[in-house]
Amino acid sequence: MATSAEQSATLEHRLVRIGTNVVGGTRLPVLAGPRLGADLVHLSLRRRHGVPGAAAEVERARDLTVAPLLVEPFSADDLPAIRQYADGVVVGGAWMQDFRLLAAVGQLGLPVVLHRGHHCTVDEWLSSVEYLRAERNDDVVLCESGSRRHVGGRTTLDLALVREVRERSGLPVVVDVGDTPWLAASAVAAGADGVWLAENAAPSDVQTALEATTTLTPVVRQVNPRSLAGCREAIDRVDAALASLLEYRVTLATQVQRHKPVSGHAGRDKQREAQIVRAMSNRAPSIARDQLARIMDAVITGGLDAADAAIGTEPPLWRL
Repeated sequence: MATSAEQSATLEHRLVRIGTNVVGGTRLPVLAGPRLGADLVHLSLRRRHGVPGAAAEVERARDLTVAPLLVEPFSADDLPAIRQYADGVVVGGAWMQDFRLLAAVGQLGLPVVLHRGHHCTVDEWLSSVEYLRAERNDDVVLCESGSRRHVGGRTTLDLALVREVRERSGLPVVVDVGDTPWLAASAVAAGADGVWLAENAAPSDVQTALEATTTLTPVVRQVNPRSLAGCREAIDRVDAALASLLEYRVTLATQVQRHKPVSGHAGRDKQREAQIVRAMSNRAPSIARDQLARIMDAVITGGLDAADAAIGTEPPLWRL
């Protein structure tokens, strides 16, 4: 039975927040609207401005989820309700240079997600951060929201900004992929600390983004967990990525058998297998080559067994 200290460490590690020391980690968080299964929930009051009971939306959203709730105000009039029910504040790109609102938001003492406004430069974006810091609020996360193109009204993201802005500001950066969840993988690969989906994203879109963050995070960023629970969760993420790659390898191995003159175990190419182990040993220097050879023998054997079982059927469709 876990001790109270171990339970506390486990809960602390699993707690998803947007503070500057928490965003990121063993799997990057996904943000979306209420009741969609995301790690963090966001709600905008902009579209509800002028509707009676708009502030009550915050209370209802709070009742719908146990995940951290981030709310975008239309104006400073919405801030009391946000202070009462929300865990953080969102400043949308259109409000990024409303410096009075920024000052009022900073005074709440809640974490802030600051979106980049369409056509705003990095310098303008970071200047807005200073209005929050002037109110002694350093708990800020930046969100790349892209630029609005005139042709077709499409939004284009500048993923090159992610690393640049993080290096210049020292703040985490999430990427708003809107209603294009297939860009979640690109955002993670670009170094994002989280993926922001449209408030009305479909549950399937949230799952797509969660899958991308689960499988890609261990590949593109390494972490150094500081607790047993953290280490185990990091291993779980690596194993998730490993399982996905093994499934892909089985699919490829099944295809290979269709091109070989002698398929199955009888067609094993020991020279080719030794070449694979030599190449992999450069990437896994901590594992002795004979140990790596045993690991790959098990992988290849399992793949051939799966290929034999798949004879006469279409190969599985693998996707990241």
